Amino acid sequence: MNIKKIPYGDSDYGKIIEQNKLYVDKTRFIHELESLPDYIFLIRPRRFGKSLWINLLQYYYDSNRKEQFDTLFKDTYIGQNPTPNKNKYLTLAFNFAMVDPNFDRVQDAFQRYVNNVIDDFLKRYQQSFDKQILTEIQSISFIDEKIQKLFLYCARHQLKVYMFIDEYDNFTNTILTTSGKVKYLKLTQGEGSFRYFFNLLKGLTSMPDSGLDKLFITGVSPVTMDDVTSGFNIGTNVSLNKNINEFMGFTESETLEILRYYHDAGQLTLDIDFCMDIMKQWYNNYCFAENAQNLLFNSDMVLYFVHQTMQDSKIPKDLIDQNVRIDYKKLRYLITIDKQLNGNFSRLKDIIEKQEIISGIVKSFPVEEFAEQENFISLLYYFGLLSIQGEKRGKFLLKIPNLTIQKLMYGYIRNGFKDVDIFKIDMWKLSDMITNMAYDGIWKPFFIYLSEQIEKQTAIRDYLNGEKVVQGFLLAYLNVVDYYITQSEAELNKGYSDIYMEPFMSKYPDLEYSYLIELKYIARGEYSEKIQQEKIQDAQEQLDQYVKSDRIQKSIASTNLIKIILVYKGWELIYCEEYS
Repeated sequence: MNIKKIPYGDSDYGKIIEQNKLYVDKTRFIHELESLPDYIFLIRPRRFGKSLWINLLQYYYDSNRKEQFDTLFKDTYIGQNPTPNKNKYLTLAFNFAMVDPNFDRVQDAFQRYVNNVIDDFLKRYQQSFDKQILTEIQSISFIDEKIQKLFLYCARHQLKVYMFIDEYDNFTNTILTTSGKVKYLKLTQGEGSFRYFFNLLKGLTSMPDSGLDKLFITGVSPVTMDDVTSGFNIGTNVSLNKNINEFMGFTESETLEILRYYHDAGQLTLDIDFCMDIMKQWYNNYCFAENAQNLLFNSDMVLYFVHQTMQDSKIPKDLIDQNVRIDYKKLRYLITIDKQLNGNFSRLKDIIEKQEIISGIVKSFPVEEFAEQENFISLLYYFGLLSIQGEKRGKFLLKIPNLTIQKLMYGYIRNGFKDVDIFKIDMWKLSDMITNMAYDGIWKPFFIYLSEQIEKQTAIRDYLNGEKVVQGFLLAYLNVVDYYITQSEAELNKGYSDIYMEPFMSKYPDLEYSYLIELKYIARGEYSEKIQQEKIQDAQEQLDQYVKSDRIQKSIASTNLIKIILVYKGWELIYCEEYS
């Protein structure tokens, strides 16, 4: 059996097929794409398969690749059911991730890159151009003039061009997060080749017989498009179209098929159901349209997991692929202003505490309107930090999709506090304390250490007002390492526990201790010893109830369950004891 290799990190469809790598057939969606408007814009999170699709479509539509069609597509749906447009276009493809994002060099870098791509296009299709016009276009230095002349010729000679722009907002997002909003606006709204490039596209999409027959743009947010075109008027945003919900990402059946293939081939030695259970918790539950039939796994994370698991014969040490992490600095400009946390940070904290939010999803908005709540929440959705999980009160019900995103979000909270000098803590020391909790049952130093740091770093106290807020704060720091799948408001025996630290036995089978924590909060102005005793008694009764649940009994496995009661008087920890 010639076993297919895992195409982890590969976005070249031709190479994947020719080198016998795994391809999950999504080509049926080419029919859906052709039913959409001619000029489309699609937003998906990072590492979700956008670049592979852009590459595949070039192979499918490129008129120079007619001879390769059977070789590349014979085993796919589109190979047996091609559309009339196969191999009918001159394809012109840009990937703006290849542009130098340094602000001082970006305009020149963009000009050079576009020039190089157009020159390559002319060489690939030189048989379609007169020699004289080829020489004329190639000799032009300025991309605006070059594009104009190119498409005027294509229009006059009825040459149909399919233009692809992958990662259209890559370098603009980098400039926004590293150089700031002023320089970003200068690039997207000032004079220069980048803004004029999109003005040209706008003109081409509104001209009859312009030569630009189809346009497909991908990115991770609609913000740059709104800014650079003054209101998003190039093409149709199809990001919420339910017919292409499964266009990118893997369904459960597709993921299961991958596991079975490598298990049957003897490459995957771990149990299929075991692997599937872990991936469902860590990589699943993405949805990009209302009333969509299937939830999706992040395809990059699935391939990463399978690749690592086959290589090491155990689940990956780090279940979160570095490539899918959305770096904190990409969110910093959304949640801080002048080294102070803004309203968006509070919204982020609120989402993490509740695990969900009800909101609309705004299809287009400029950078100047980031601060508006619905725009910020929409951006979290576009980044893949929230996912559509239904409808409520006439809006979308958006939830944190999986443990990967939950872990990342807790990290954003910690980094936010640290970034503005509100709360800085020795993370190595903290993780060492959690290790002691997991293997030695020594749990109290963790909570005492946090309490001491709150006492010393007074700025954090303003953020610790209310039981849910304190609970969220603790969860952010209990998640520094992944010995536990920490859960808040887990349903246990007809009640909801504050914090259940479920041992991650699949990864750490030698864990010794698990924890069930009941947290009580008393406002400083309402405190009395009597109220404290009542709170402790309530906590004891709740722990007695929760510990009897089937879920607890099954999930603690061989660990010793320690029950803890914490009582906070405002920000101050005043009771911290084990309950037995």
